[in-house]
Formats: sequence, C-alpha cells, structure tokens
Amino acid sequence: MKKAVLFGASGFVGSELLLELLDNPVYKEVTIVVRKPLNTTHPKLRILLGDFNSMPGLIEKISADIVFIALGAIQNSKQNSVEFYQIDHDYPVIAAKILKKNGAKSIFLVTAAGANPNSKFKYVKTKGETERDIIALDFEFTHIFRPTMIVGNRKDKRPFEKIGMKIWKLIHPVFIGRQTDYKEIDGKEIAKAMNNASLNQTEKIKIYNWKEMKFYSNSKE
Repeated sequence: MKKAVLFGASGFVGSELLLELLDNPVYKEVTIVVRKPLNTTHPKLRILLGDFNSMPGLIEKISADIVFIALGAIQNSKQNSVEFYQIDHDYPVIAAKILKKNGAKSIFLVTAAGANPNSKFKYVKTKGETERDIIALDFEFTHIFRPTMIVGNRKDKRPFEKIGMKIWKLIHPVFIGRQTDYKEIDGKEIAKAMNNASLNQTEKIKIYNWKEMKFYSNSKE
C-alpha cells in the first residue's frame, strides 16, 4: 500500500481526485495541503493547513510515494502576475522538489493543452515552464495531464469561465482530426484518469491529451 500527497484538493479537479484516491485501496494514506479546512473526513485522510509561505516547512514533514498536483490560479482581472506565477509555477515546483528529496517516486501534474515555455502567452508559457522544471527534477515517473476546457458542475462560481464556456460550446465542434487535443473534458474524468493511470506506471515521462484522459478515465489497465 502506498502514500499519496495531493495539492489543490479544494479545487474542481483536485476535489474529485481526492475522492478517487480515498476510495482507492492502493493508498493507505492521502495527505492534502490546503489553506482552509475541508468538510471531507475519512480514516485515510490527513489534512495540513498552510499557505505559500508556510508550505515548505509543512511539506518537509510529509513522506509520500506519489505526488498529485492539481493547482491552478483563477483567471480574473484583479489577479496580479506575481500571484498567478506563484500558484501555477512556484508552488508546484517547490513542493515537488521537497517531496522528491523525501522519497517520492512519481508525480502527476495537471497543466493545460498547448503548454509551452517559449509561448508569448502568459498562461500556456507558465504551464510550460512548470512542466519543464518538474521534468528536470527527474522523478522515476512523471505524468502530465493537459486539458483544454474543463467542464462539469463546480461548487465555486467563476464568471469569466462561464463566459468562456458559452463561447466554447459554439466553437468546440470544429476541433476535430489533428486538433482533438483541444476538446472539452469533465473535471471528474480528469480525476479518474489520474487515479487510474497511477495504477499502471511504465513510461518515465507521459503526456495525456484529451483522448488519452478519456481512455484512462474509463480503464484501470
């Protein structure tokens, strides 16, 4: 039986992934690091409270076999670029570095379709830099999940994303053929794909696009 640590458990994908991991008999303990207490309780669940500043000290106390990171800053007009970069890049990379030192062998990371450290666009550039820097840590297994539009029933309301969703519903039928990486996917499916993929780790570095996430969300093989 293994130990897992999850970052982003209060978010849409992360909260679904937490339920998947707690229900998975492979994991005897699931540790989450969150800023505010969650209502979820479970015998296997260990909750640590902390923010960006206290996070390194908390993580030093964690030992885990597998690291799951489903962090992402909410895109809005009030958010500054420093905060965005801290959440989407610095937090994941620092956490991964400390946990690898503590013995973690595998890491599962949610980024975004089109992630590219050389992009001119801040969002996909930051995601690409996060991927690059985590791959450089040289875990035994690094699995990266690249969704485009994440759909599903969120608990939190995000007006900018609601507008984006309406636009996406109009244009997404044209994304076919070579562009199937850019189809929408439900957050629950991403969570299931991450959980199922963690049961069959064979490739040192594996990237999951829309089609692969769909496949793994329905299969444990």
